Amino acid sequence: MKQDHSRHQTDLPLKMQILNISVNMARMGELVLKFGNGKSELIKKFLDQTQSYLDDLNPQAMSEHFRPTLTKFNSEFNKLKDERVSDANKDLWAEKAITWADILQIRSKLV
Repeated sequence: MKQDHSRHQTDLPLKMQILNISVNMARMGELVLKFGNGKSELIKKFLDQTQSYLDDLNPQAMSEHFRPTLTKFNSEFNKLKDERVSDANKDLWAEKAITWADILQIRSKLV
């Protein structure tokens, strides 16, 4: 039976799990750039899904080279979750999300 990856992805290789988090970050960044807080329910869905994906990660299974990236990402992700998107900060919020999408994509090969 195939697992529903909308909430959990523990059956996927670690690199794929990281790439899925990266894709979510890019999606959220693009949504915020285009709609600001206008798609807040969808952004919240992606935030919750990404948090679930992060909770599923097994840090013991990843390389020492990737762990510092994950630690820093977790910290920055928590800040983004706590920050409300507004017209005043939407560009910066989106830039942070898209930057992390790029970082995770590039560094996923170190997992």
